[in-house]
Amino acid sequence: MITTIYFVRHAQPEYENHDDMSRPLSDKGQIDKKRVTDFFCDKHIHAVLSSPFKRAVDTVDDLAKTKGLPIQIVQDFRERKVDTKWIDDFDAFCKAQWADFQWKKYCYWNT
Repeated sequence: MITTIYFVRHAQPEYENHDDMSRPLSDKGQIDKKRVTDFFCDKHIHAVLSSPFKRAVDTVDDLAKTKGLPIQIVQDFRERKVDTKWIDDFDAFCKAQWADFQWKKYCYWNT
């Protein structure tokens, strides 16, 4: 028997909410989560796991309901904390951290 594990990145969140735990999906995210459900409709899914963040749970909630499965929250699936404050230009932040693995300009442990 082969076990297949699918990893799904959460759909687009609503960036006006700066609280990581409660940030919901944007209108586009609401549409895209249906694409997640559509993709998995013909797959044999036996479990749905999610980080505790609302945007992650919301991304897979339609899938879980469609498959008749509970969403199992896994605390260790949460994203790492990269700062103690909101990062306005997250794209620039990401490019900088991937270009230099020693770069810590905005990292929370460096403040």
